[in-house]
Amino acid sequence: MGNSKFRDGKTLPLIEDFYTLQGEGYHTGKAAYFIRIGGCDICCSWCDTKVSWQADIHNVAKVDDIVEKAASFPAKAVVITGGEPLSYDLDYICRQMKERGVATFLETSGAHHFSGNWDWICLSPKQQKPPQDIIYEKAHELKVVIQTEEDFLWAKQCAKKVSGNCFLYLQPEWSQHKIMIPRIVEFIKENPKWCISIQAHKFMRIP
Repeated sequence: MGNSKFRDGKTLPLIEDFYTLQGEGYHTGKAAYFIRIGGCDICCSWCDTKVSWQADIHNVAKVDDIVEKAASFPAKAVVITGGEPLSYDLDYICRQMKERGVATFLETSGAHHFSGNWDWICLSPKQQKPPQDIIYEKAHELKVVIQTEEDFLWAKQCAKKVSGNCFLYLQPEWSQHKIMIPRIVEFIKENPKWCISIQAHKFMRIP
């Protein structure tokens, strides 16, 4: 699981951490502390954080220091994202967050071994490296990025695997949002169990 020096979960390759508003999906508009972890082997062509792909170019941070900083903010909620955060064992960071009364939110492709204790899991599955089966049943939110028409079929396939309580979102890939938003709108009108997710933070020009 990931680089051997991160095996105990007490250090992580930290790209950035910052306090902001959640910009996508079910929790859009809520304040949270974001922790972006380096390292991803999925490498989506449209990824807007390609700097996250290589773990070894980022600072090795002590999880205890990350937790201390995150717990100092009013929201008492953290979103752990990447990169692909499940490339690492996240049991320790979740345990420390829980001890400080901080709610834990995960954004993941689900393609790696599951770890951590999460209050909310946002599954964003990728066709080139599909999720492991276990993550589908754990997901609170399914968020499928729509870049082409073929992605609607992928979304339908993934929706069949999540629980009946999982919220379903279609999110236009940012560079194609002007083209794909009208198509997503029509799809949702025909399939109303789905909702649209917009990258609101980009429109608001906040991190």
